[in-house]
Amino acid sequence: MTATDTPPLHTDAVPPAPAAAPRRRRLSERRAKILAFAVLTAPMLIGLGIFRYVAIGWSFLLSFSEARRTIALGDWVGLDNYQQLLSDERFRGSLTMIVLFTALIVPLTFAASLGLAVLVNRVRRGRAFFRTAFLLPAAVSYVAAAMIWKMSLFSGVPSGLANTLGALFGADPTPWIQTQSPPLYWIVLVTLRLWLQVGLYMILFIAGLQSIPRHLYEAAELDGAGPWRTFRSITFPMLRNTSVAILLLMLIAALQAFDEFYTIFSTGASLGSEPVRTPLMHLYGVALQDQDYGVGSAGAFLLTLLIVLVTLLQGRILGFARDKD
Repeated sequence: MTATDTPPLHTDAVPPAPAAAPRRRRLSERRAKILAFAVLTAPMLIGLGIFRYVAIGWSFLLSFSEARRTIALGDWVGLDNYQQLLSDERFRGSLTMIVLFTALIVPLTFAASLGLAVLVNRVRRGRAFFRTAFLLPAAVSYVAAAMIWKMSLFSGVPSGLANTLGALFGADPTPWIQTQSPPLYWIVLVTLRLWLQVGLYMILFIAGLQSIPRHLYEAAELDGAGPWRTFRSITFPMLRNTSVAILLLMLIAALQAFDEFYTIFSTGASLGSEPVRTPLMHLYGVALQDQDYGVGSAGAFLLTLLIVLVTLLQGRILGFARDKD
């Protein structure tokens, strides 16, 4: 056999797969995930943009316009709507009412919810039952609860629950909502708001209590610290961030009060010669009854500014999410 008859050499090596294929596959999967995310969230984002942010922007423009019985932008009046609202004694009276309500209901709700949280957290058996029982009122409509308070508990007739209990002690039937000297309607408002909100904030406090390390209480017990000293030195300081967040929620909810005030005082109960009202009730009458959407929009932004200022002031005084040295 000659050299020319030598058979060609063969190799068993397989050429490597191109390295770009896995990369293209990963890019394709990433694009598919992005597309699926966009398809699923697009309706919500579009609806949020149109019905929330576009509406807020349009309302802001209306607050500088003469807009009576129309939401179309009319004559530009600048700050006249704001000046008209601030010069209105009824609106200033509503601001005074909501400030008094906030100053009264926030400390009471805070103390009641914190106290209940501490007590329920110490319960050994039936803790889930008590948490559920106190939380259930938070699921009740403010309007429905206000109707119960108005028509049943504090109806003012002798058969009302409050007057029935008072009769056991020899008290005469009292028109709780209409009585203004002394202002007994505050009892109606405060008890209603406490019943509706204490359970929700109690659950938030319990979540904060359960995050406190157990060894701190064990060390305090070894040192002979009593319940009050333990609460003052360990529990309350460790609940700082939870307390600040809950206070913020309480302040915002109080400044936005509308449902219970409107339901209880819709029959014309008055404070002096003016109806009992909150800023939202006043703006409801201006915008939806008088159909002055320019002044109504100005009032909405004034109330928003008030809430923002209160929030910033609270953050300045108490701080938020700040580690304790």
